[in-house]
Amino acid sequence: MQDLKIGPLNTLYRLERWESPKGEYLVGKLPGEVKGHFGPGLISFCLYQYYHAHVTQPLLLEELREFGIDISAGQINRILMEGKERFHREKEEILRAGLGISRYINVDDTGARHQGNNGYCTHIGNEFFAWFRSTDSKSRVNFLKILRGEHEDYVLNQEAFEYIEGQKMPTELLERLKSLEPNRWDNESEWKETLKKVGISEERHVRIATEGALLGSVLEHGLNPEMVIVSDDAGQFNLLRHALCWFHADRSINNLVSFNEEQHQAIEGIRVRIWELYNDLKAYKEAPSEGKKVELEQRFDEIFTTLELLCNFKSDTKAAI
Repeated sequence: MQDLKIGPLNTLYRLERWESPKGEYLVGKLPGEVKGHFGPGLISFCLYQYYHAHVTQPLLLEELREFGIDISAGQINRILMEGKERFHREKEEILRAGLGISRYINVDDTGARHQGNNGYCTHIGNEFFAWFRSTDSKSRVNFLKILRGEHEDYVLNQEAFEYIEGQKMPTELLERLKSLEPNRWDNESEWKETLKKVGISEERHVRIATEGALLGSVLEHGLNPEMVIVSDDAGQFNLLRHALCWFHADRSINNLVSFNEEQHQAIEGIRVRIWELYNDLKAYKEAPSEGKKVELEQRFDEIFTTLELLCNFKSDTKAAI
């Protein structure tokens, strides 16, 4: 038989106090887990109820008092909100560890209110981990800052210059950046001041240079340059080796409208082939082989070339109409 025992448990700690020959006092210390008037079990219970079980603070107060706990609403709020730096550190360590062991990540963001203001929540993860952060932007600069983690520097290395050049930065401005020594800045204010000194002030040029320097920092701090970033085709995530989500490929098919049975069968045929390929890719992941890899690549090119033609035909027809 399983049961559950819930109730107050009060512990009185008596600390020894000794006076030394010099008149100084030596006082015993409390156990490390004792912080204030509430023990780790009660604190863990509050955090679990509020953040995992979504119990509101008023209901949590009522619940604890029914258990016989002498606690106020203000004390519950402090337990939930204050002194959580170690949890924030652990959260950042999850992202760092997840990026370190992963060959690919799924990314997405959505609108979210934070501290009473409209903002965005960005998700990064895969089958090994899930990580979230609330910010006030969903730009590429914001995404790169997230990938940079706890670091705040800006770095112009080879990868940064390749990115900046690929974004069509004017040659004259690119050469100014290449002439800079040193090529690392400790924080955002130093970086912005440097851009002003070299005459890069137009918003688009500042953004491209900043994205490049952030990418340089991200790679400098250990992110795998072969990392595959899987997204819903949002532009801010189009970095490194960018891949699109299978479900969003299916959305493209849903936008196609058939006018007769033959067209309907053609669309359904493409959909079936896409998900058959997806299932075969999952099987290949468990038992890869060179021959199967070549076959899957050929099937992928054939299927999505056909789908691209169908989608372009739809767009061209709509424009003509």
